[in-house]
Amino acid sequence: MKITDVTVYLAKEWRTFLFVVIDTDEGIYGLGEAGITGRELAIKGAIEHFTPQLIGQDPFRTEHIWQTLFRGGFFPAQRILTAAIAAIDIALWDIKGKALGVPIYQLLGGRVRDKVLTYNHNYGETVEELVESCQQSVEEGWKVLRWGLAHYGNDVLEPRPAVRRAVKEFQAVREGVGDDIDLCIDLHTRINLADATTFCQEVEPLHPFFVEDPLRAENPQSYRHLRTRTSAPLAIGEQYNSKWEFRQIIEEELTDYARIDLCVCGGITEAQKIAGWCETHYIDLAVHNPIGPVATSAFLQLALACSNFAVQELPRRPGESMPDVVVNQPVWEDGYLLPPEAPGLGIEFDREAIKKYPFEITELPRLHRADGTFTNW
Repeated sequence: MKITDVTVYLAKEWRTFLFVVIDTDEGIYGLGEAGITGRELAIKGAIEHFTPQLIGQDPFRTEHIWQTLFRGGFFPAQRILTAAIAAIDIALWDIKGKALGVPIYQLLGGRVRDKVLTYNHNYGETVEELVESCQQSVEEGWKVLRWGLAHYGNDVLEPRPAVRRAVKEFQAVREGVGDDIDLCIDLHTRINLADATTFCQEVEPLHPFFVEDPLRAENPQSYRHLRTRTSAPLAIGEQYNSKWEFRQIIEEELTDYARIDLCVCGGITEAQKIAGWCETHYIDLAVHNPIGPVATSAFLQLALACSNFAVQELPRRPGESMPDVVVNQPVWEDGYLLPPEAPGLGIEFDREAIKKYPFEITELPRLHRADGTFTNW
C-alpha cells in the first residue's frame, strides 16, 4: 500500500477546523484533524510542505514517517508543525485500522476499559446562570463538569477580581450539584503565581477534580513553586507540543493530570509515548479536546487503550458538530463515550458535505487588563 494523495479541508462551524484526508492506492483513506484553532492556514502550509515527502510512502510506517516529519527540516518541529504532523499521524493510524479491519484501540494493545468518562463546558454570565448550566448538565447525565475563569465586559480580565469571582462560582456550583459530581475549572494560563496560589488554596476544601493550566506554559519551572503551595490537583500541558515539553512536569511530578492534546503534540504516535512516561509517575491523562468530531474519535481510541486515563474533554457530544460531514460518530451515553466497533477511527468523511461549511479566518478572543495590557485568553 502506498500514499497517493494528501488533501486539506478547512471549515467553519461553531469554530474553525482543519481536517486531512490521506488517500492510498488501495482505495483506503485516512482521516485526521489538527489543533491550534485560529492558525489553520499556517498548518495547511506545513502540510503542503510535507506532502511531497508523503507521496509514495507506506502508511503503515507511522513511526518512521513521524520521525522524518518532525526532524527532517533540521529544526525540530514546534506547534504549527506538530499540529500538522498530528493530523497526518491520526490519518495514518486510521488507514492502518481500516486496512486490518479493526478499531485503532486494538492496535494500541486492546481495550482496557468499557467506556470513557467525559466532561463538558458550562457557561454563565452570572454565578446563578453558571449554577443553572451545571445543574442542567447533571440532569443530562454528565458526571464531570468544567467551566473557565470569567472575564468581564469589553474583554477585560483583571486577575484578582476574576479569582474572587471564580472562588464564589466554585462554592456555588459545589452547593448546587452536590458532592458526587466532579468539578474542574480552567484558569487558561491567565493568571500569575500569586493569584493561582490564592485560588488553589481557597478551593482545596471544595475538592476539585483538578485546576487546569493556572500559569502560562512557557516556563514549567514556575509550577515547582505552585506545587509546594497547594494540595489542589493540577492539570497541565494542553499547549505542549512533544514529549520533550512534557519532560519536566512529568519527571518532577509537577502535575496530577497530563493535558495531552493529540492534535497539537504530534498525534497518536507521540501521545502513546507521553502516556507511557506518565504511567511511570502515576500521572493520569485528562486530555485536551476542544475541537472537532475527528479529534473526539481519535482521543477515544487512545483512551480506550490507555490504562492511566482519567477523563476526556468533550465540548460537543457526538452528533452535535458536523454530523453530515463526519458520519458514524461514536455514542455518548450518561456521561461516557462508548467503544466503536468499526475499523480505524470508526468514522467516515463526506467530502461533498464539507463544502457547506466554508472557511473564514477567525481570531480567538483577545483579553486585556484594565490598564490596556494584553493578557492570555
